[in-house]
Amino acid sequence: MFFVDTIELEGLGNRSYLAGGEQTAAAVDPPRDIDRVLAAAARRGVRISHVVETHIHNDYVTGGLELARTAGAAYLVPAGARVSFPRVPVSDGDTVGIDAGVTLTAMATPGHTPHHTSYVLHDAGRPVAAFTGGSLLIGTVGRPDLVEPRLTEQLARAQHASAHRLATDLPDATAVLPTHGFGSFCSSAQSEGDASTIGKEKAGNAALTADVDTFVADLLAGLDDVPAYYAHMGPTNAAGPAPVDLTPPAPADAEEIAARLEAGEWVVDLRNRIAFAEGHVAGALNFEADGKLATYLAWMVPWGKPVTLLAESAGQLADAQRELVRVGIDRPAAAATGGPDRWVREGEPPASFPRSTFAGLAELGTDRVVVLDVRRDAERAGGWIEGSVHIPVHELHRRLGEVPDGTVWVHCAGGMRAAIAASLLDAAGRDVVAVDDGFDSATDAGLPLTSG
Repeated sequence: MFFVDTIELEGLGNRSYLAGGEQTAAAVDPPRDIDRVLAAAARRGVRISHVVETHIHNDYVTGGLELARTAGAAYLVPAGARVSFPRVPVSDGDTVGIDAGVTLTAMATPGHTPHHTSYVLHDAGRPVAAFTGGSLLIGTVGRPDLVEPRLTEQLARAQHASAHRLATDLPDATAVLPTHGFGSFCSSAQSEGDASTIGKEKAGNAALTADVDTFVADLLAGLDDVPAYYAHMGPTNAAGPAPVDLTPPAPADAEEIAARLEAGEWVVDLRNRIAFAEGHVAGALNFEADGKLATYLAWMVPWGKPVTLLAESAGQLADAQRELVRVGIDRPAAAATGGPDRWVREGEPPASFPRSTFAGLAELGTDRVVVLDVRRDAERAGGWIEGSVHIPVHELHRRLGEVPDGTVWVHCAGGMRAAIAASLLDAAGRDVVAVDDGFDSATDAGLPLTSG
């Protein structure tokens, strides 16, 4: 009997898998923090004999090389991927035995990258699951624009062909097990649903229901912004990532926190946005630990700039470290736990700013304040508050000088990114109100919306 265990990486919107039989197993697209995969294998009582990559990842640092070394496993990487470390190159049709009656067969599925490879899990010769990486996702496909702009249309067409190959070669009952699509910006659209099969994808995935020209045109028209840190992930993975160090960072007291801020470093407060607004270290930035911490912090922080983390507990700090190593922020410069009473120098009051709702904005009137929309371009295209200024949150730290004078009411689609933006504006000395509300409430509040 075979098994497949899913390892969720919720912050990044990805999944990794452990699949095998009674004694041995293969890890597919493992995360940087390999202890999660080792723990999954220990729970099953199996040895990891193979570590498998579907492609060189653009959205996170892989743990594949270190996991293979630690487990003494064969490291399978697509033959077309240019890497700087020893591995077992895998080509289309290659098959490896994982356990008694359990095999993996490589299937070339270019599109997300030129070398992308899916792996079909067979049990007693019967295909039971396909690890499709960034190829065929649930209801969509992986985006084709992360490798090289000149290749984007060519790769989009390859995605269509690869999806059809999977649908043609595999039975309808075959489980589709992608790496991307659960919030990752590597997905061309966000997946709807938690599980799928080849048969379900045939019925509803545009890659399998639309002709290639229509599919490519729609795919390219719908591509969203690319997180800036993606530029660093591919080269890091191709070079071979270093092992991670998840030991606690050096502790920082109030004086050191102040000194790091004065040196222009980033001090990141991980507490929830309500607590941050009520009181925080002046100059600190708010990236909630329970939000998309890794995605937005890595997207916005100048690459390589020291980061000090402020957490309400040692557990929150440890979880944040784990998230950040997955995107190449390997070691915080320093850290502190507790709250503003321990982080602010004696005699200095904590900073704060008010929060409100779209109803509060409507009551005040948009003509009396600056309304700043920090949603992405694709989100704003669906409608915006008349007269609002638009700067996506991931661009705001470079464009603060473009925000007009006056009190700034900043909003996003739900509140998390508005809190990040409000902390940036507050750190820059602006009067700010964070709109902690869903954008649908703007209509209910009677605010004038426009689009087009």
